Amino acid sequence: MDAEAPIRLEIVVASVRAGRIAPVVADWFAATTRQRPEFDVGVLDLADTPLPQDLSGGPEAEAFTRRIEAADAFAVVTSEYNHGYPAALKTAIDTVKREWRTKPVGFVSYGGLSGGLRAVEQLRQVVVEVHMVPVRESVSFHRVKHAFAADGTTTDGAAIDAAQRMLNQLAWWARTVRAGRAAQPYPG
Repeated sequence: MDAEAPIRLEIVVASVRAGRIAPVVADWFAATTRQRPEFDVGVLDLADTPLPQDLSGGPEAEAFTRRIEAADAFAVVTSEYNHGYPAALKTAIDTVKREWRTKPVGFVSYGGLSGGLRAVEQLRQVVVEVHMVPVRESVSFHRVKHAFAADGTTTDGAAIDAAQRMLNQLAWWARTVRAGRAAQPYPG
């Protein structure tokens, strides 16, 4: 694979609730990422991805797995429900096996006062178990209903800055993993 080829970044939208604000957050992050030429951006909205909760597979699960396999890196846009992350995201993680391995992942969280940070702390443990590499930087929107204008933009300087730092880390890890896989298969 060409070391300079664009990095395929899939943005996984975790919330599937009716009336969710997830698309606003995901659209902002996708637009932010698309301003950077090193990324080729896709959005995987779990509300549009019917994965079986019993992990029985099927055509939807196979298509989802192929898309995960084709990606170089991920950004998970997640809410926080009852101090945790959405069940649809756990199903998505568990649906895929080896295709997650070695790939970097960043988190864009949102919620009330905690900004989704408790969900991210749980996710860091889970993604390591499937051999992903969580980057240090994350983006968090506290009191998310007040964080975005009607046109989907934000003036939250901390989030804007954190997004750029997180994208820098995702790009570094994606390129490093790409070079490592070219030199030697992952032993996991």
